[in-house]
Amino acid sequence: MRNRFNACLIALGGLLAPALSANAADPPDGVAATVSHDAKVVGDTVKHDAQVVAAAAKEGAKQVAVAAKEVAHDVAVKSKEGAQEVAAAAKRGAAKTKAAVQGAKADKSENKPAQ
Repeated sequence: MRNRFNACLIALGGLLAPALSANAADPPDGVAATVSHDAKVVGDTVKHDAQVVAAAAKEGAKQVAVAAKEVAHDVAVKSKEGAQEVAAAAKRGAAKTKAAVQGAKADKSENKPAQ
């Protein structure tokens, strides 16, 4: 009896399998079109969002470049001013040293006894 029951189940499965597989493989036309349309809409949205992000990143990069250029210019100006101040201080120091050396020479010649 058990063998007959199994044989009936196998026969029933064999009859229903083609009908079920055909039904699962072919969704209704409206569903396939809706899924395709939804996928296209999602793809277009993702593409648009990526373009917006890229444009924002490009604009941000431009702003950073402008700010960096301004900072570099300010640093160059301050460096030049600093170098000029150092050069002026060195020049003053050299002049003082020269005056001190000349003053010391003058003092030596004044302190020499007449021969």
